[in-house]
Amino acid sequence: MRLERLTGDKIKIFLTFDDLNERGISKEDMWHDLPKVQQLFRDMIMEADDELGFQAEGPIDVEVFSLPAQGMVVIVSKSLDHEMFDDDHDEFIEMQVTLDESCEILYKFDDFEDVVSLSHKLYDLGVTEGALHLFEGKYYLSFEEEEYFIDLDLLIAVLAEYGNTSTMTSHRLFEYGKEIISDHAIRQLYTYFVERKTSQ
Repeated sequence: MRLERLTGDKIKIFLTFDDLNERGISKEDMWHDLPKVQQLFRDMIMEADDELGFQAEGPIDVEVFSLPAQGMVVIVSKSLDHEMFDDDHDEFIEMQVTLDESCEILYKFDDFEDVVSLSHKLYDLGVTEGALHLFEGKYYLSFEEEEYFIDLDLLIAVLAEYGNTSTMTSHRLFEYGKEIISDHAIRQLYTYFVERKTSQ
């Protein structure tokens, strides 16, 4: 589990599927209001308090985004109604939970050469789609569900050879990052950097 403060009133928590398994929670359990899922959220809030000094008492909003390869991104925000609660409610946490599932895959790469090497391997497997972005010196390759035509586990295994899962939301990447290739990224990378090199 990784925690990151976004603002004074908002944090992001990244849970891998291994984190969930260790707590006896499946991905499907997250969609049900089970006591162990509620306890997981409370444990995350307590850990955020310890690590980040994020004190959540009163109402909070919890947004959960399930990602197919990466795990779960949980955004926790203090509710705007927080000031309405008096001191008698310090130990009380009321959660408004919103769940969303994304079929997008997003991986981060430290070096452009890793992206080129990956494009060669994916192209040979029949994958030609994807979008490539640059953000804070790192490269990000994203795929929508309809863009990968091979087994999801195989795609993730190949991506993991060259990069790391990203906990960033694609909305933030598209808003603040620089778009390098908007579509057919794998085919374009392969054409410009692999085919041309081998034909010389």
